[in-house]
Amino acid sequence: MNALDLNADRPAPRAVAAVHPTHTFRLLLRREFWEHRGGFLWAPLLAGAIFLLLATMGIGVGELAARRVMDSNNNAMISTDGGNFRLNGLDLSKLTEKLSSEDVRELGGAVDGLLFMAGSWPLIVLAFVVFFYCLGSLYDERKDRSVLFWKSLPVSDGQTVLSKVASATLTAPILAVAASLATMLGFLVILSVVVLIHGGNPITLLWGPGSPLKVALNMLAGIPIYALWALPTVGWLMLCSSWARSKPFLWAIMIPLFAGIFVSWFDLMQLFNLESGWFWKNVVARSLVSVFPGGWIDAANIGEIHGDGPSVIHEVINLRTMYSVLGSAQLWIGAAAGAAMIFASVRLRRWRDEG
Repeated sequence: MNALDLNADRPAPRAVAAVHPTHTFRLLLRREFWEHRGGFLWAPLLAGAIFLLLATMGIGVGELAARRVMDSNNNAMISTDGGNFRLNGLDLSKLTEKLSSEDVRELGGAVDGLLFMAGSWPLIVLAFVVFFYCLGSLYDERKDRSVLFWKSLPVSDGQTVLSKVASATLTAPILAVAASLATMLGFLVILSVVVLIHGGNPITLLWGPGSPLKVALNMLAGIPIYALWALPTVGWLMLCSSWARSKPFLWAIMIPLFAGIFVSWFDLMQLFNLESGWFWKNVVARSLVSVFPGGWIDAANIGEIHGDGPSVIHEVINLRTMYSVLGSAQLWIGAAAGAAMIFASVRLRRWRDEG
């Protein structure tokens, strides 16, 4: 009699498919976001909300001050290219009738300048968030010994470090720009309400002369430039984070500063027919403050500026000037140096102990 096969009715075991590298990297990005969503998401939104609150309070104070400077007949004097005229109770509909085409163009530039100012608040916060995130990205996991857990997973050091680089140069800027756009929209709504209160048409005085879509496009298009420009600082901070056994902030700050002082003291740049200021600008500053948005403007090819009013803002900040930075050696040398330091961070994380 044949022995009974107990496994005859069981399905054959299936091989477990390997996790695709892109899926692993996406999970690592999610991990970085959820661990640092306070800095990546809420800090820029809070900065934008604070600006909107201060703007509302400032407009309220301005309304009270405007009522005090009106004459006895409740009139205010307004000056334009068409001459001076009085407005009864700040009726902005009459102001619209007196504006020339040049006034409208300058008004549009002023509106766009206000939008850039409003949108800069989340971006300023972004710089500090990215700076301290990179500084603690590899040091903190050794400090709390969570690196032991992450190294036990089938995730390479290169994937881990690159996920942190992508979070600093792409995830955080995208969220900060989104917060900036929300802040600009809220600011335009506040200004529109003020214009309506004074009898004006927001479409004629704000949305029409201004270029909110162009401002938004410029801010979105600047994200790739920011990612490349920030690489030297990101690489340097992550290198210090992976190398320093304690106080990575002091190491990251003092080494470039003392190097700059040493070079200036002994005039070492004279050996290359360069001034000491070159070292401070291209080494010290690039290693510490490249994470601040707009730092690339010094390397941009702005060209000749026509005009001298608020409307010239789009001659300085536009797609042509931003992407002209791609043709500068300053960008690519800095990016190569940043990539080299990121590679060194991967190697250091591989053998650095958790103490």
